[in-house]
Amino acid sequence: MSPTRTPPARRARDIGLDVRAPKTRCEDRHCPFHGRLPVRGQVIEGTVVSTAMQRTAVVERTLLHFVPKYERYEKRRRRYFAHAPPCLHVPVGHRVRIAEIRPLSKFVTFCIVEDLGEAAHRVLGEDTTAPAAPAAAAPEAGGKA
Repeated sequence: MSPTRTPPARRARDIGLDVRAPKTRCEDRHCPFHGRLPVRGQVIEGTVVSTAMQRTAVVERTLLHFVPKYERYEKRRRRYFAHAPPCLHVPVGHRVRIAEIRPLSKFVTFCIVEDLGEAAHRVLGEDTTAPAAPAAAAPEAGGKA
């Protein structure tokens, strides 16, 4: 009698982009690596600003736009709702690469395909676990400075 063989773990499928496949496996049918969701169209980089929704993240991209009248730049931002597969554990504050997919809901038309690591700057509204630094001592009201 031959020993029972376990089937090899199915590798992540090639999604057609130059991104690394996640190391963990998930059973999400909307995962581009382990499900049947095709990737198409735009590929954008941004920062995760919220993960409060189930399997959905808010990714923000900041752009500089030149205003010819004032010869200055203004900041503009665009927020994208992106599906966050469970195999990519992406926390708030990380830079991610998102790719366009078919609409999953009214607003979700992108999916996170790669975690690029921690962003260079902190995201507004992010919970910080480190204690805040003590405030600088204010000069006394009676003395002249």
